[in-house]
Amino acid sequence: MLKFKKMHGLGNDFVMIDCRGGQDVLSKEQVIAISNRKRGVGCDQLIHILPPKSAEADIFLDMYNPDGSELRACGNGTRCAADIIMQETGQDRVVIETVAGLLVCTRAEGGMVTADMGVPKLDWQDIPLSKECDTLHLPLDGDPVAVNIGNPHCVFFVDDADQVDLEGLGAKFERDPLFPDRVNVEFISVLAPNHLRMRVWERGAGVTEACGSGACASAVAAIRRELTDRSVKITLDGGDLHLEWRESDDHILMTGPVAYVFDGELSL
Repeated sequence: MLKFKKMHGLGNDFVMIDCRGGQDVLSKEQVIAISNRKRGVGCDQLIHILPPKSAEADIFLDMYNPDGSELRACGNGTRCAADIIMQETGQDRVVIETVAGLLVCTRAEGGMVTADMGVPKLDWQDIPLSKECDTLHLPLDGDPVAVNIGNPHCVFFVDDADQVDLEGLGAKFERDPLFPDRVNVEFISVLAPNHLRMRVWERGAGVTEACGSGACASAVAAIRRELTDRSVKITLDGGDLHLEWRESDDHILMTGPVAYVFDGELSL
Protein backbone atom coordinates (compact mmCIF):
# COMPACT_ATOMS: atom_id res chain seq x y z
CA MET A 1 0.00 0.00 0.00
CA LEU A 2 1.17 3.51 -0.85
CA LYS A 3 0.86 5.95 2.05
CA PHE A 4 0.44 9.65 1.28
CA LYS A 5 -0.60 12.98 2.74
CA LYS A 6 -2.99 15.37 1.03
CA MET A 7 -1.99 19.00 1.72
CA HIS A 8 -2.55 22.43 0.27
CA GLY A 9 -1.25 25.97 0.39
CA LEU A 10 -4.09 28.41 -0.35
CA GLY A 11 -5.96 25.73 -2.30
CA ASN A 12 -2.88 24.81 -4.37
CA ASP A 13 -3.12 21.11 -3.46
CA PHE A 14 -0.59 18.29 -3.34
CA VAL A 15 -0.27 14.55 -2.88
CA MET A 16 2.84 14.19 -0.71
CA ILE A 17 4.57 10.78 -0.80
CA ASP A 18 7.38 10.07 1.67
CA CYS A 19 9.98 7.91 -0.09
CA ARG A 20 12.66 8.16 2.60
CA GLY A 21 11.86 4.63 3.76
CA GLY A 22 12.61 3.05 0.38
CA GLN A 23 9.32 3.61 -1.46
CA ASP A 24 9.99 3.79 -5.20
CA VAL A 25 9.29 7.01 -7.08
CA LEU A 26 6.08 6.62 -9.05
CA SER A 27 6.06 6.22 -12.82
CA LYS A 28 4.64 8.91 -15.09
CA GLU A 29 1.54 6.79 -15.64
CA GLN A 30 1.00 6.40 -11.89
CA VAL A 31 1.47 10.14 -11.33
CA ILE A 32 -1.16 10.89 -13.97
CA ALA A 33 -3.60 8.33 -12.50
CA ILE A 34 -3.26 9.52 -8.88
CA SER A 35 -3.46 13.21 -9.87
CA ASN A 36 -6.75 12.69 -11.72
CA ARG A 37 -9.57 14.37 -9.80
CA LYS A 38 -12.27 12.00 -11.08
CA ARG A 39 -10.51 8.62 -10.89
CA GLY A 40 -7.62 9.24 -8.49
CA VAL A 41 -6.89 11.33 -5.40
CA GLY A 42 -6.63 14.58 -7.36
CA CYS A 43 -4.01 17.28 -7.00
CA ASP A 44 -2.29 20.20 -8.71
CA GLN A 45 1.09 18.52 -8.14
CA LEU A 46 2.40 15.21 -6.82
CA ILE A 47 5.54 15.47 -4.68
CA HIS A 48 7.99 12.74 -3.63
CA ILE A 49 9.96 13.42 -0.43
CA LEU A 50 13.38 11.76 -0.84
CA PRO A 51 16.66 11.59 1.07
CA PRO A 52 18.86 14.62 0.25
CA LYS A 53 21.61 14.44 -2.34
CA SER A 54 23.50 17.34 -0.74
CA ALA A 55 25.01 17.20 2.74
CA GLU A 56 23.55 20.67 3.38
CA ALA A 57 19.93 19.63 2.79
CA ASP A 58 17.38 17.81 4.96
CA ILE A 59 15.31 16.36 2.09
CA PHE A 60 15.09 16.31 -1.70
CA LEU A 61 11.80 17.02 -3.50
CA ASP A 62 10.88 15.31 -6.77
CA MET A 63 7.80 17.09 -8.17
CA TYR A 64 5.34 16.43 -11.00
CA ASN A 65 2.36 18.07 -12.67
CA PRO A 66 -0.91 16.16 -13.30
CA ASP A 67 0.18 15.52 -16.90
CA GLY A 68 3.31 13.74 -15.64
CA SER A 69 5.73 16.55 -16.54
CA GLU A 70 8.43 17.40 -14.00
CA LEU A 71 8.59 20.67 -12.06
CA ARG A 72 11.83 22.39 -11.17
CA ALA A 73 10.26 24.41 -8.37
CA CYS A 74 6.98 24.61 -6.47
CA GLY A 75 6.78 27.29 -3.81
CA ASN A 76 3.62 26.17 -2.01
CA GLY A 77 4.63 22.51 -2.26
CA THR A 78 8.02 23.36 -0.80
CA ARG A 79 6.36 25.12 2.12
CA CYS A 80 4.11 22.09 2.71
CA ALA A 81 7.09 19.72 2.69
CA ALA A 82 8.96 22.04 5.04
CA ASP A 83 6.04 21.94 7.47
CA ILE A 84 6.13 18.13 7.48
CA ILE A 85 9.83 18.08 8.36
CA MET A 86 9.55 20.87 10.95
CA GLN A 87 6.67 18.99 12.61
CA GLU A 88 8.81 15.83 12.67
CA THR A 89 11.95 17.44 14.05
CA GLY A 90 10.56 20.25 16.18
CA GLN A 91 12.94 22.60 14.41
CA ASP A 92 12.00 25.97 12.91
CA ARG A 93 14.33 25.74 9.92
CA VAL A 94 14.74 23.20 7.13
CA VAL A 95 16.85 23.11 3.96
CA ILE A 96 15.03 21.62 0.98
CA GLU A 97 16.84 20.46 -2.13
CA THR A 98 15.23 20.56 -5.59
CA VAL A 99 16.62 20.35 -9.10
CA ALA A 100 16.55 24.17 -9.03
CA GLY A 101 18.83 24.30 -5.96
CA LEU A 102 18.67 24.57 -2.17
CA LEU A 103 15.74 26.42 -0.56
CA VAL A 104 15.74 27.46 3.10
CA CYS A 105 12.35 27.40 4.83
CA THR A 106 11.58 28.78 8.28
CA ARG A 107 8.63 28.88 10.65
CA ALA A 108 6.81 32.22 10.64
CA GLU A 109 4.17 33.68 12.96
CA GLY A 110 0.80 31.97 13.22
CA GLY A 111 2.12 28.60 12.03
CA MET A 112 2.90 29.98 8.59
CA VAL A 113 5.98 28.97 6.62
CA THR A 114 8.46 31.22 4.83
CA ALA A 115 10.36 29.88 1.83
CA ASP A 116 13.48 31.62 0.54
CA MET A 117 13.03 31.05 -3.20
CA GLY A 118 16.49 32.38 -4.06
CA VAL A 119 17.51 34.94 -6.67
CA PRO A 120 15.12 35.46 -9.60
CA LYS A 121 16.59 34.85 -13.05
CA LEU A 122 15.91 37.69 -15.47
CA ASP A 123 18.14 37.11 -18.53
CA TRP A 124 16.40 35.79 -21.64
CA GLN A 125 18.61 32.68 -21.79
CA ASP A 126 17.66 31.79 -18.20
CA ILE A 127 13.87 31.98 -18.64
CA PRO A 128 14.47 30.37 -21.21
CA LEU A 129 13.23 32.20 -24.32
CA SER A 130 13.65 30.98 -27.88
CA LYS A 131 15.27 34.26 -28.96
CA GLU A 132 16.95 37.28 -27.38
CA CYS A 133 14.35 39.65 -25.89
CA ASP A 134 14.02 42.34 -23.27
CA THR A 135 12.45 40.30 -20.45
CA LEU A 136 10.87 43.43 -18.96
CA HIS A 137 8.88 43.96 -22.18
CA LEU A 138 8.30 40.74 -24.13
CA PRO A 139 7.26 41.07 -27.79
CA LEU A 140 3.80 39.60 -27.13
CA ASP A 141 0.32 41.13 -27.07
CA GLY A 142 -0.20 42.59 -23.60
CA ASP A 143 3.45 43.59 -23.00
CA PRO A 144 4.22 40.89 -20.37
CA VAL A 145 7.32 40.41 -18.20
CA ALA A 146 9.36 37.19 -18.08
CA VAL A 147 10.85 35.88 -14.83
CA ASN A 148 12.31 32.51 -13.86
CA ILE A 149 11.76 31.39 -10.26
CA GLY A 150 12.81 27.78 -10.75
CA ASN A 151 10.08 27.66 -13.42
CA PRO A 152 9.54 30.09 -16.32
CA HIS A 153 6.79 32.69 -15.81
CA CYS A 154 5.07 35.17 -18.12
CA VAL A 155 3.39 37.98 -16.14
CA PHE A 156 0.70 40.22 -17.62
CA PHE A 157 -0.52 43.46 -16.02
CA VAL A 158 -4.25 43.96 -16.49
CA ASP A 159 -6.91 46.36 -15.19
CA ASP A 160 -8.98 43.58 -13.60
CA ALA A 161 -7.52 40.09 -13.19
CA ASP A 162 -10.95 38.70 -12.33
CA GLN A 163 -12.28 39.56 -15.80
CA VAL A 164 -9.50 37.79 -17.74
CA ASP A 165 -10.22 34.73 -19.89
CA LEU A 166 -7.77 32.73 -17.81
CA GLU A 167 -8.29 29.36 -19.49
CA GLY A 168 -8.20 30.68 -23.03
CA LEU A 169 -5.24 33.02 -22.65
CA GLY A 170 -3.36 30.76 -20.26
CA ALA A 171 -3.48 27.81 -22.64
CA LYS A 172 -2.52 30.04 -25.55
CA PHE A 173 0.56 31.62 -24.00
CA GLU A 174 1.73 28.44 -22.21
CA ARG A 175 2.70 27.00 -25.60
CA ASP A 176 3.77 30.19 -27.38
CA PRO A 177 6.89 29.56 -29.53
CA LEU A 178 8.76 32.16 -27.46
CA PHE A 179 8.83 29.63 -24.57
CA PRO A 180 10.62 26.41 -25.59
CA ASP A 181 9.91 24.79 -22.19
CA ARG A 182 6.34 26.13 -22.03
CA VAL A 183 5.53 28.75 -19.39
CA ASN A 184 3.37 29.54 -16.36
CA VAL A 185 1.08 32.49 -17.07
CA GLU A 186 0.05 35.08 -14.46
CA PHE A 187 -2.42 37.96 -14.77
CA ILE A 188 -2.08 40.63 -12.09
CA SER A 189 -3.78 43.87 -11.15
CA VAL A 190 -2.12 46.49 -8.98
CA LEU A 191 -4.53 47.31 -6.14
CA ALA A 192 -2.09 49.42 -4.10
CA PRO A 193 1.67 49.98 -3.84
CA ASN A 194 1.81 47.01 -1.46
CA HIS A 195 -1.06 44.85 -2.80
CA LEU A 196 -1.52 42.81 -6.00
CA ARG A 197 -4.36 40.61 -7.25
CA MET A 198 -3.17 37.56 -9.19
CA ARG A 199 -4.70 34.67 -11.11
CA VAL A 200 -2.63 31.90 -12.63
CA TRP A 201 -2.48 29.25 -15.32
CA GLU A 202 0.23 26.65 -14.58
CA ARG A 203 1.94 24.73 -17.35
CA GLY A 204 0.96 21.09 -17.12
CA ALA A 205 -1.78 21.78 -14.56
CA GLY A 206 -4.04 24.54 -15.93
CA VAL A 207 -5.95 26.91 -13.65
CA THR A 208 -4.93 26.62 -9.98
CA GLU A 209 -6.08 28.55 -6.92
CA ALA A 210 -2.53 29.59 -6.07
CA CYS A 211 1.04 29.27 -7.33
CA GLY A 212 3.95 30.13 -5.06
CA SER A 213 6.62 30.58 -7.70
CA GLY A 214 4.08 32.51 -9.78
CA ALA A 215 3.42 34.86 -6.87
CA CYS A 216 7.18 35.41 -6.55
CA ALA A 217 7.46 36.09 -10.29
CA SER A 218 4.53 38.52 -10.16
CA ALA A 219 6.08 40.45 -7.27
CA VAL A 220 9.41 40.65 -9.11
CA ALA A 221 7.70 41.81 -12.31
CA ALA A 222 5.74 44.53 -10.50
CA ILE A 223 8.81 45.75 -8.64
CA ARG A 224 10.88 45.82 -11.85
CA ARG A 225 8.14 47.91 -13.47
CA GLU A 226 8.27 50.21 -10.41
CA LEU A 227 4.58 49.61 -9.67
CA THR A 228 4.90 48.34 -6.09
CA ASP A 229 7.12 48.36 -3.02
CA ARG A 230 9.61 45.54 -2.47
CA SER A 231 7.27 44.02 0.12
CA VAL A 232 3.79 43.14 -1.16
CA LYS A 233 0.70 41.12 -0.37
CA ILE A 234 -0.62 39.08 -3.27
CA THR A 235 -4.25 37.98 -3.22
CA LEU A 236 -4.80 34.76 -5.18
CA ASP A 237 -8.01 32.81 -5.71
CA GLY A 238 -7.13 30.69 -2.66
CA GLY A 239 -5.98 33.46 -0.30
CA ASP A 240 -3.03 35.73 0.45
CA LEU A 241 0.74 35.33 0.25
CA HIS A 242 3.30 37.83 1.46
CA LEU A 243 6.34 38.45 -0.78
CA GLU A 244 9.53 40.34 -0.04
CA TRP A 245 12.28 40.89 -2.61
CA ARG A 246 15.27 41.77 -0.45
CA GLU A 247 17.69 44.39 -1.67
CA SER A 248 20.50 43.03 0.52
CA ASP A 249 20.96 39.75 -1.37
CA ASP A 250 18.33 39.83 -4.17
CA HIS A 251 16.50 36.82 -2.68
CA ILE A 252 12.71 36.60 -2.89
CA LEU A 253 10.93 35.35 0.25
CA MET A 254 7.39 33.97 0.30
CA THR A 255 5.29 33.54 3.46
CA GLY A 256 1.91 31.87 3.72
CA PRO A 257 -0.19 29.15 5.36
CA VAL A 258 -0.13 25.40 4.84
CA ALA A 259 -2.93 22.94 5.58
CA TYR A 260 -3.29 19.18 6.03
CA VAL A 261 -6.38 17.66 4.40
CA PHE A 262 -6.03 13.93 5.17
CA ASP A 263 -3.70 10.94 5.27
CA GLY A 264 -4.46 7.98 3.06
CA GLU A 265 -3.31 4.71 1.51
CA LEU A 266 -3.56 3.59 -2.09
CA SER A 267 -3.23 0.21 -3.71
CA LEU A 268 -1.09 0.56 -6.82
